Amino acid sequence: MAYYITIFSPDTYNTFTKTERSISGFRESQKTQANALKKGDKLIAYVTKLSRWVGILEVTGEYFISKTPVYSSEDDIYTLRFPVKEIVWLPLDLALPVDDEECWASLSFTKNLPKKSIAWTNMVRGNLRRFEEEDGNWIESYLKRQLSTPKSFPLSESDSRKLVTLTVKTQESKEVEVSVPTKEEQEFSPKSEKEDVRESIRVQAMLSRIGERMKLKIWLPKSDRQRVLAVWKPETDSLLTTLPLNYDTITLRTIENIDVLWIKGRSIVRAFEVEHTTSIYSGILRMADLMALQPNLDISAHIVAPAERREKVLQEISRPVFALLEKGPLKESCTFISYEAVTELSLEKRLEYMNDKVLDEYQERAGDLDD
Repeated sequence: MAYYITIFSPDTYNTFTKTERSISGFRESQKTQANALKKGDKLIAYVTKLSRWVGILEVTGEYFISKTPVYSSEDDIYTLRFPVKEIVWLPLDLALPVDDEECWASLSFTKNLPKKSIAWTNMVRGNLRRFEEEDGNWIESYLKRQLSTPKSFPLSESDSRKLVTLTVKTQESKEVEVSVPTKEEQEFSPKSEKEDVRESIRVQAMLSRIGERMKLKIWLPKSDRQRVLAVWKPETDSLLTTLPLNYDTITLRTIENIDVLWIKGRSIVRAFEVEHTTSIYSGILRMADLMALQPNLDISAHIVAPAERREKVLQEISRPVFALLEKGPLKESCTFISYEAVTELSLEKRLEYMNDKVLDEYQERAGDLDD
């Protein structure tokens, strides 16, 4: 028996709670991770935005694919489904906060970190990541204890604000969820601008090296090329000097300025915007421009930034203005990847035998993980 994480936003938590809680759904892109699960394994449910452990679900059979709506009358994007049995499912005010003193001191991925650290969030980066057995056992034991001798963890005013979900209606009368950011103080970066730029160049170089090892062609903007090449020394002819793409001038000009492109043949496989300044808007706007200019373009886009900017990036991707693109909400085609995740992937020894789908294990979607 093994433990894996299943991630709920407050909205999907509320929706799942109203069901019989006998089916847990995931995206079909997670088939690789899903193949590892066996009958008897347990899913530890985590609620984003609130950062709380809320339940345990036992897998009772192999996964299946179904497009039949389970949670609503609308199409369900979580078409990879496991039959499950509820072991524990708690109301939010009894769910265990990660930063509770007892919890923080007990889990292997938090106990050696200062309380304000966000390094632990790599553990909740994506669905179906496996837990250490001791961590899974401890969380399950605590949540079961909440059933017999409950300890209350009241939601703060800030928590309550995070639970508000807004929808907007498109011209086609389709409703889409959006995020309306609250007024915040200006972001402050403890690093100097030069340090930030150097770090972003290092990440561009890592992404280029990863793509090259996967036998993909690499495109870098002319303005960044020399600085990136001072860090990344191509071992093949992977770096492109011209783009093998047939688009109009405005689209090409937008594409040429994206920080890193992975290209196979005449198609863009992945597009990366590496954000390093106090503002994260330029990369998001460039990706939105691309989706608006080419709504039929099938491309996976990623905003790459330090882990501490995760919440900000996911929030901005979910803004109303990006929910009304002809292609569909930007959060469906553009995801977040942390600098730390890029570093982790770059250390993978088998990259030469992998393809770009491995990024699905490292990306975070605003729709699933808007923490």
